[in-house]
Amino acid sequence: MQVSFSVTSDAIASGFHALSEPLRIRILELLRSSELCVCELSEELGIAQSKLSFHLKTLKEANLVRSRQEGRWIYYSLNLSQFVALEQYLSEYRRFSQLLPARPCEDTPSS
Repeated sequence: MQVSFSVTSDAIASGFHALSEPLRIRILELLRSSELCVCELSEELGIAQSKLSFHLKTLKEANLVRSRQEGRWIYYSLNLSQFVALEQYLSEYRRFSQLLPARPCEDTPSS
């Protein structure tokens, strides 16, 4: 049984944009093992919470992380379903596109 995901091109672009920043990749790596609060992420990454908040907002807008509030702290975790959607999007290229060798560029005639 194959699960089908409907992901818009905007969601795909947003996901890959969020993944294009090394600090956001580091945040996601930390969240792979457990849910963490902003203070724990800030301490682990050695960056100010204000800078971290900007990156967490980008990840949240891309639907790559989820947040929940407990008392005065906000806890973040991975939204695995969005990673599955991005993975499925990429797998379509591998599955249905034949990999061909690159065609040599033709020299353009000079005037």
